[in-house]
Amino acid sequence: MRPDGLPIWTAEAMPGHLHDTRCARELGITAALNWSAAELGLPALADSGYESTGHGIKTPVKQPADGSQLAPDNRAYNRLLRGLRWQGERGFAILIGRWKTLRHATISPRRIGDIVAAALHLTHFEYRYLPRSC
Repeated sequence: MRPDGLPIWTAEAMPGHLHDTRCARELGITAALNWSAAELGLPALADSGYESTGHGIKTPVKQPADGSQLAPDNRAYNRLLRGLRWQGERGFAILIGRWKTLRHATISPRRIGDIVAAALHLTHFEYRYLPRSC
């Protein structure tokens, strides 16, 4: 994701019964994010579904099981994290909002990956951004 929220990469679609965390591990995304945090000082921001995926992936602090409130520091951390994650959400919204075919796709996951890749490339063309590798 670019700093302005424009997506720069999409992965191939994986079977729907797999959790996002498992897919990220199988694709090597969690390893790459943990490496970039350790070597480059670039942590990744994620939702609570990515808890315990590594030191480089920052997730919100969960509410205590006993029903007590989070400490003020943890609440502030969660607010900051939520405020910064808008970029990832914007990237998803750009693709889904611009390309109606991605909103209610019912085709095979094997085939949707090519459509998403094409939508991403056309979005880059519209935004006048093409990665250096193209």
